[in-house]
Amino acid sequence: MHAMTTADRAAGPAPSGLLRDLRSPREAVSNLTPNWFASVMGTGIIANAAAGLPVHVPGLRTAAAAVWVLAAALLAVLTAGTVAHWIRYPAFAGRHHRDPVIGNFYGAMAMAFLTVGIGAVLVGRDWIGLTAALALGTTLWVIGTALGLFFALLIPVLMARGGHYRTDAAFAGWLMPVVSPMVTAAGGAVLLPYAAEGGVRTALLWFSCGCFAFTLVASLIVLPAVLLRLVRGPLWAPAMIPTAWIVLGPLGQSITAANGLGSTAHLAVGPDLAAGLQRFGTDYGWSVTVAVLMWTAVALVLTARTALGTTDGLPYALTWWSFTFPVGTCATGFSAMAAATGATGYAVLAIVFFLGLVAGWVTAARGTFARAVVSGSLLRHPDLAA
Repeated sequence: MHAMTTADRAAGPAPSGLLRDLRSPREAVSNLTPNWFASVMGTGIIANAAAGLPVHVPGLRTAAAAVWVLAAALLAVLTAGTVAHWIRYPAFAGRHHRDPVIGNFYGAMAMAFLTVGIGAVLVGRDWIGLTAALALGTTLWVIGTALGLFFALLIPVLMARGGHYRTDAAFAGWLMPVVSPMVTAAGGAVLLPYAAEGGVRTALLWFSCGCFAFTLVASLIVLPAVLLRLVRGPLWAPAMIPTAWIVLGPLGQSITAANGLGSTAHLAVGPDLAAGLQRFGTDYGWSVTVAVLMWTAVALVLTARTALGTTDGLPYALTWWSFTFPVGTCATGFSAMAAATGATGYAVLAIVFFLGLVAGWVTAARGTFARAVVSGSLLRHPDLAA
């Protein structure tokens, strides 16, 4: 099934140095599943987090802009590759949304657009100008929001119909489809100062608040099943252990969104309501900080125990990108709390989580580069293996 086609043979062998495990360069788009977009999220969040850090480091903003360009390039390549994947390998592509693991990562596609869009306004404007940054950022925010809401409603329905929502099958990836509206909310706060005054700003504020509430409620529905699986077992397979970090995503992103919307609400509503939203942001942040720190400890223990205490250690998989974006949202959330409260502790936490984000990115990127660009094995669909 899916043997090499005449066109594949005509394309000739892949270069001996790069993509050496592919029989043809055309196979490079055979295994572009939605979770590849997590690499865009994990790269883009470095730029976004660096822009808001409560410390001034010479050259950091320039580096952040460069990282944003890299994330934008990755988004363009993966989007084009995904289109090619659907055209050339429709049988493979048509399975993704029904897969009990991969299907959940359609949320990564939406969040990739949102992350790069937010970054365009935060740091990309340094290189492309504010006008172009707003046009690009708004466009990507709209695309990411539309995809996010669509997948947030569709994927859980498909997973439920397929009988995949069982306690013994629960994993933190179940959060992926429902987290993207929270990223929309955080992006809405970034765009709010540039929106047209009056009804547009007010609508954007309340739409963003609605997205915040949607993810908050959906996460509270999903998390108990994940916790129950963790307590009762069976424990996730080693390759799935990194997904434990995904739980930090809705926690950190909600702190970011709550404080972002609170700090910009005065542009869209009256002073009393704006003050209430700002107060909610800081109070919410104080409360959720406890959950962030507790779950960070849990994720660290699970990861260390698997890496050091099992025979095979922590085998590489695309799940390693779970070490990036969720940690980055905690850095942005704590930076927002540092700005809102002036608390030194939050500034320290923001820096610590940012450094953890960079370390996670290096770890995930190195493994992905070796298996995707160098050998090409990660790009080839298992059904095409020789």
